[in-house]
Amino acid sequence: MRILYHFWLQPFSRKVRMVLGEKDLPFELKIEKIWERRTEFLAMNPAGDLPVLIEEDGTTLSNSQVICEYLEEVCPKVNLIGENPVQRAETRRLVNWFDQKFNAEVTENLVNEKLMKSILNLGSPHGPTVRAGRANIHYHLDYIGFLTERRSWLAGGAFSLADISAAAHLSAVDYIGDVPWEQHIGAKNWYDKVKERSSFAKLLDERVPGFEPVENYKKTG
Repeated sequence: MRILYHFWLQPFSRKVRMVLGEKDLPFELKIEKIWERRTEFLAMNPAGDLPVLIEEDGTTLSNSQVICEYLEEVCPKVNLIGENPVQRAETRRLVNWFDQKFNAEVTENLVNEKLMKSILNLGSPHGPTVRAGRANIHYHLDYIGFLTERRSWLAGGAFSLADISAAAHLSAVDYIGDVPWEQHIGAKNWYDKVKERSSFAKLLDERVPGFEPVENYKKTG
């Protein structure tokens, strides 16, 4: 069975887990604490980051987008990129938006400061950084609302990797209670639809040891 090395709440790992779930591909999860710099793990991925996917034949893949594009090629029955070049370009544009822009402006400022610092015993969250993340998230939620006013899903008429990337990041922020859903109903309605997908259910069941999610983390509506 293929193996996915991941870490709790890590958005890029969650992204790959959702893709595997959407494609109904079985896999085993292994927690990797990348700060330990294990020799065996660095031999698989010298970059030392997550996620890493090991196929049954020993093929090793790293970087969430590389893994997702690979899975699109080897399991094309469930298309998560798009049926034509324009659709694929739009999906990839939005994936980059959430994996780069949202991650830098929101995920790192909130999840890294409020959760990862605690896990690693690195002290208290840095107040200005947290405030920046909380301010930045409104812009992104507004953008999700703008897109879903015009489309069924973020990149168009079909659920895609764009929705997966956005949901992977937002679910991590939502775990710690920093998504102001009540101020962004369009984004909330879209996220509730994602929550209904079976590929997302196991992510919502996941718990970080010693850190329970906020009360409404799993609820919809």
